[in-house]
Amino acid sequence: MGRFEPVGRNERGQTYNWQMEEIVVTGGRQLKGSVAVLGAKNAVLKQMVAMLLAPGTHLLHNVPGILDVALMGRVLEHIGATCSFDGHALTVEVPDQLRPEAPLDLVRQMRASIVVLGPLLARGGVARVALPGGDDLGARPIDMHIDGLRKMGAQFELEHGMLIAGAPGGLVGTEIGLEFPSVGATENLLLGAVLANGETTVHNAAREPEIEDLAVFLVKMGARIQGAGTSTITVEGVEALQPTTHEFLADRLEAGTYAVAGAITGGEVRIERCIPDHLRMELRKLTDSGCIIERGDDWFSVIGPDRPGPVDFATLPFPGFHTDMQPQMVALLSVSSGTSVITENIYDARFRYAGELMRMGADITTEWQHAVIRGVEKLSGCPVIAPDIRAGASLVLAALRAEGETVVGDVHHIDRGYEDFVGRLQSLGAQLERRQAGAGT
Repeated sequence: MGRFEPVGRNERGQTYNWQMEEIVVTGGRQLKGSVAVLGAKNAVLKQMVAMLLAPGTHLLHNVPGILDVALMGRVLEHIGATCSFDGHALTVEVPDQLRPEAPLDLVRQMRASIVVLGPLLARGGVARVALPGGDDLGARPIDMHIDGLRKMGAQFELEHGMLIAGAPGGLVGTEIGLEFPSVGATENLLLGAVLANGETTVHNAAREPEIEDLAVFLVKMGARIQGAGTSTITVEGVEALQPTTHEFLADRLEAGTYAVAGAITGGEVRIERCIPDHLRMELRKLTDSGCIIERGDDWFSVIGPDRPGPVDFATLPFPGFHTDMQPQMVALLSVSSGTSVITENIYDARFRYAGELMRMGADITTEWQHAVIRGVEKLSGCPVIAPDIRAGASLVLAALRAEGETVVGDVHHIDRGYEDFVGRLQSLGAQLERRQAGAGT
C-alpha cells in the first residue's frame, strides 16, 4: 500500500516525502503548453465513501494521485474495505460487515471524512466519527449534517470528541430544508437517503457539479434520485445498492489553477480534459482582468496579459465564484494595475495566507470577510509557508511571477489536492523543483 504512505514515487519515478519537502521556484518565465486535468478531488473523496453503501467490488477511473485520496483510502480500510490502485484506477472491495467508525487520527487530517456518517447510518444504523479537521479555514460547523440526519431518525451524542450516531429503526425519508446550500450536508443527506425508508426531499441543496456526479454514481448503483444539480433533490429510498464502475468528472479547481498560472506569467496555456462550463464565473473574471479565453467542449486556453487589470468579486456557492479559486485569483490580482476588492462569503479564515503574499511584496489589507488588493509592479521571492491546499498553490503561482527565488514550505498541503504539481508546471516551462526541506541552506 505504498500509495498510502508519506514516502513514495511520483509519475516520473522520483521519490518524495511529503512530510519533509519544499518547492523552490525561480520566477520570470512565461508558461506555454498544454496540461490535462484529472478527476475532481471533491467528487472522488465523496464517491469513495459512497461505495460503503454496497458490498462488492467497485472500480473507479480518473482518480488523481493526491494525498487526500490516500487519506480517504485509509479511512475506508479502517472501516473494513480494501483499496488497490493501478495508475489512475482504484478498485475497492467493500465487505458485508463494516466497522462503523472513523477515528480521530484519520478524520482530523481531512474534513471530507465526516460524510461517512450518512452511509454508515444507512448501512448499519450506527456510526462513530471523530469531529473533522482538514484545512484550517475557520469555523465550519457540521450542524446542518446532524440536523438533517436527525430529521431522518438518527440520534447523536458527543463523547470525548467522538460523535456517536445511531438509527436503530433505520433512517426514514422526510422533508429537509438547509439554511445554506452546504455541499457537505447535501452529500451526507444524499448518502443517507438512498437506503432510507420512504422519500427524502432536500430543499436549498447545493448545486455543485460534484453533487451531480455523486448522484450519477449513486444512480448507477441503483439509487433513485431526481433533481441533482438543482436546489431541490428528491430521493426515493431503495432496499439495497450494487457495486458499479465510474469515471470521475474533471477537477475544475485544478483546471482553474493552471489557468491562473498561465495568466499570472503572461503566458499561453491550454487546459485539456476539462469542463469549461464548470468555471463560468472564474473564466469571466479572468477575461475581465485582461486574459484572452478560448474554449471548446472539453478544453479552454488562457493567454495572459503583460499585467492584469483589477477585478472585484465575491465567493458564492455554485454557479458563483468558487472559494477554492479565491487565493489563486488574489495572487494574480496582487500584480494588477489597480485596486481589487474581494469578499469571502464561505469561510471566515480564508485570508490567512495573505501575510505570506505580503512577505513577497503584495499590498493586501484584510478586514473580516473583505480583502483589498492594491496591485504592485513586482513581487520578490522569499521563504513562505503553505497554510492550506489552495493557498499553497497560490504561493507557487505568485512565485512564478516574482523576481528571484521563492521557497514554499509545508508542501504536503499542496499534495492534498494536486498530483505532481511541480512536474506539471515544469512541463509548461516553469523553473521550479522539489527538494528535501532545508537542502538549500
